[in-house]
Amino acid sequence: MSANIQVITPKYVTLTITSVANMFGTERRFEKDLTIAQLKGKIELLSGASSSTMKLIVYNKDRKMICALDNDDALLGSYPVENDMTVHIENSGLHKGEFEDVSKVEKFEISQEQYDKRTDSVRAFKERNKIGRFNEEELAIREAQRKKREEEERQKTESIKVGDRCEVRIVEQPTKRGVVKYVGLTDFKPGHWIGVQYDEPHGKNDGSVNGKQYFECPNKYGAFVKPQFVEVGDFPEEDFGLGDDEM
Repeated sequence: MSANIQVITPKYVTLTITSVANMFGTERRFEKDLTIAQLKGKIELLSGASSSTMKLIVYNKDRKMICALDNDDALLGSYPVENDMTVHIENSGLHKGEFEDVSKVEKFEISQEQYDKRTDSVRAFKERNKIGRFNEEELAIREAQRKKREEEERQKTESIKVGDRCEVRIVEQPTKRGVVKYVGLTDFKPGHWIGVQYDEPHGKNDGSVNGKQYFECPNKYGAFVKPQFVEVGDFPEEDFGLGDDEM
C-alpha cells in the first residue's frame, strides 16, 4: 500500500540584508520563487548596491556561513535559506558606514511661521485633539494638583526643624533613623526638601549636591527627602546589641 506524501514549505522567507554600508541590516520578506537575479534587483532598491557586481552570502543566527547565492537563474527557495537568516552583500561598491553617518544627511528646515501654518504637523494634531498643553481643562487640573502638593509640603515643613530626630519612611525601602540637618528649598530640584544625616551610612552624599553644601555630615550619611516621607519624634539611635567587649 502506497501513500502520497506532500511536503509543503512556506512561500515566503524573512531575511535581514546587510552590507559594509549598513551593518545594522534591513529586514524584508521575500518570495521563495524569486530567481537570484530578481532577488538582487530587489536588494539593489533596498541597499543602493549594484546588482551587477553584488555577491550574496547567507549566514545563520550564529554568523556561520551557510551558502552563497551564486546562480542568478536558480530560485531562492532552492537554497537552504530560513527565516531570520542574514544575507550579506559583498562586492557592492558601497563604502563602510555610508548610510550610517547622519552628518551627511541634509537637514530639512522650516521657519516657525511656515510650521504654524501646517495642518499635518504633530502640534496641529495635538491642537485638534486637545492633547497635552493644548487641553486647558487638563492643564488647570494639573496646576491645581501641583499647587496642592506644594502647599502640603510647605505645611509639613513647618512641623520639622533642624536638630529634630526623625525616621524616614519611603515606600518599599527600609525605615532609616537620623537627625534633621536642613529644611527648605534647594537648587537641584523644585519644592521643599528635608536634609537628613542618617545614623548609619545609608545616604547618598555628605550634605552637598552639585557642588553646593546645604549641611555637613560624613560622606554617605546624608540624604535629601521630600517632607511627606519624614516623621519627627523621639527616635533615639538604635542599639544593635554590641557591648564594649564586642566588635
